Amino acid sequence: TFTAITDEWLVTKKQSLTAATWQRDHDLLYRWVIPYIGNRPIATIDAPALLDALKRIEAKNLPETAHRTREICGRVFRYAIATGRAGRDITADLRGALAPRVTKNFAAITEPAKVGELLRAIDGYDGQPATAAALKLAPYVFVRPGELRAAEWLEFTLDDDEPTWRIPAERMKMREPHIVPLSRQALAILLELQPVTSHDRYVFPAIGGGGRPLSENTLNGALRRLGYPSNQMTPHGFRSIASTLLNERGVNPDLIELQLAHAERNKVRAAYNRAQRLAERRVMMQDWANYLDSLRADALPQRLLAES
Repeated sequence: TFTAITDEWLVTKKQSLTAATWQRDHDLLYRWVIPYIGNRPIATIDAPALLDALKRIEAKNLPETAHRTREICGRVFRYAIATGRAGRDITADLRGALAPRVTKNFAAITEPAKVGELLRAIDGYDGQPATAAALKLAPYVFVRPGELRAAEWLEFTLDDDEPTWRIPAERMKMREPHIVPLSRQALAILLELQPVTSHDRYVFPAIGGGGRPLSENTLNGALRRLGYPSNQMTPHGFRSIASTLLNERGVNPDLIELQLAHAERNKVRAAYNRAQRLAERRVMMQDWANYLDSLRADALPQRLLAES
């Protein structure tokens, strides 16, 4: 069956893939494919059957995930061919059958292993402390770059059992106040920076002072210094990283959209969500922070191997 071959293939890849990539492949197959064709003999599965499963991903408005899942299925089918359990890779017949990948307005890295490498690179940034802290905080909170750069100390509650960042409506794109539950990791970054910039209005003051926050060019320049060109990663890309990987991990899409502060057309529902789902979002944000830390840890062997 497709499930049996998938499990075999996953075992063979346990050592060659990073833990995060292996888990991603496992989760995509078990969430989107195995429930629909898993019990069928792999040699009997045709392209329309697999396409039907992939279209369920498209229906969730996740075109990138649909394409990625098709590619992973192709690896399973090619393993089945190599081991004599299938005659051909049917995923080749699906080229052009899925909606095209969405061209992002803001470049972002969304491969888990590469995200881990990015996080390790940020850890090694040796520039101005406020810039370094902003880069470190960005993936944990995934707010818009302007909302991050202009953060003010008075917006934060750090000495509480539930540390929180409350961004006022006038600083939000949708002109609605936004709450960011702070993970332990995000809190640690802010507490480390507090003695350095707490005398200033802004959490991340401009390098030249003058009562201004960091400029977008500063964060862009920092990413360039780390070796990430503008067509690979931008400050806005941290939102794309969170949106893509949280969806791929099966997190409730409503919680993701709420935390991204995307517009809610139904005003009553929007007010209800803001009032009722903060506890769930807090759990999500801590789980997300822990996941980022696991990606960073997985990237360590590759970095050390490259340096050896």
